[in-house]
Amino acid sequence: MPICPMSSLFEVVLVAGIAGCATGLGALPVFFTQRVSHRVYDGAIGFAAGIMFGAAVFALILPGLEFGTLPEVATGIVVGGLFLLAANAVLPHLHMWFRGEHREGFSVAEDDGLRRALLVGGAITLHNVPEGLAVGIAFASGEEALALSLAFAIAVQNVPDGFAMAVPAVNAGVSRSKTVLYTTMSGGVPEPVAAALGFALVLVVTDLFPVAAGFAAGAMMAVIFREMIPASHGHGHEDGATFTFVGGFVLMMIIDVALAV
Repeated sequence: MPICPMSSLFEVVLVAGIAGCATGLGALPVFFTQRVSHRVYDGAIGFAAGIMFGAAVFALILPGLEFGTLPEVATGIVVGGLFLLAANAVLPHLHMWFRGEHREGFSVAEDDGLRRALLVGGAITLHNVPEGLAVGIAFASGEEALALSLAFAIAVQNVPDGFAMAVPAVNAGVSRSKTVLYTTMSGGVPEPVAAALGFALVLVVTDLFPVAAGFAAGAMMAVIFREMIPASHGHGHEDGATFTFVGGFVLMMIIDVALAV
């Protein structure tokens, strides 16, 4: 069955770029405060994780099975998950930073703020690559509405991630304007580049879609369970984060059924 995307490369790059630049929105609060409620943070991360998990299933895995075989999609999922875990072995984990030192808020010690900002920023940049690929591949499959929902979920996730990067940078002496710029670039550059790559690759090599969709889904699931869920737990709001996760997944299921009608 041929793949007939409804979106152009420009539209894919634009949507992915907006989602990626949401990290910059997360940096804006440093002009006013360096603390944020864990209840809000945990709920937002749980909701974004639920949407992303639903998108991995409905926008990537199911279309992948429709256009390819079970072994192809399964192989892609396993390779994508292993890729993300291997990459995480190189960079520190965001959830360790939140759980280990920020029980009551997001303040950090001044003596290692810049190091933390660089490490968190590197992790955010790394995670935006498979997420960008997922957006591009979802658009390439023709699942435009699901791809937009996925981009929205990534944007929601990127806002608190941007705050996590901005706070230690400001505490380390980086100006607030430069902090917003660098934080925006951490998502605004890799996200659209990876989305364009995923979109173009699938269009050029049509047979690659099932494996590519599986790869993006596997990497996203690894991000969800290795980073996002742990980051939303450990602060006393686990039930709320779990509920918003379920709500995000149900939202994606409703969107998928509505599109199928």
